[in-house]
Amino acid sequence: MSARRIFVRIASVSLAALLSVLSFSQTRAASWLEKNFWLSGPRYDRVMPACDYAPALDRIIANFRTKEYGFWNSQLRIVGIEKIHETAVLPWAAQSIPRRYCSGVAVINDGLKHPIYYSIAEDTGMIGQDWGVNFCVDGLDRNWAYNPACRAAQP
Repeated sequence: MSARRIFVRIASVSLAALLSVLSFSQTRAASWLEKNFWLSGPRYDRVMPACDYAPALDRIIANFRTKEYGFWNSQLRIVGIEKIHETAVLPWAAQSIPRRYCSGVAVINDGLKHPIYYSIAEDTGMIGQDWGVNFCVDGLDRNWAYNPACRAAQP
């Protein structure tokens, strides 16, 4: 047996032992390396913005505009969101994705006001790098994704 073959076997056994020891470490928040490369599983910090966080509301307004214009050929826009309040935080069991549920009143550019329900969830944004937003405007859920009456968008 050659020295190179023995070295490869010793190296692979050492690597396997190291990985098995690392897999039994204590629970802690994921490091930058783990979030980007290691992918060892979800470790949530429960860091989510508040319901009235301006970038979250801007994301809702932009996504509503994209949906209405691009899919329904509509000129409807959300011009503001009023009476914002939190309805629930972390309503489910441990180890589920942390979410903050909110509701308010969406003011549409046609002059009507509709209830809006949305959730801000940790690590559900673009490729899991930041928070994400799911929303439903009652009466304007044209594809019934959250039907009936946006019930699926609520806790």
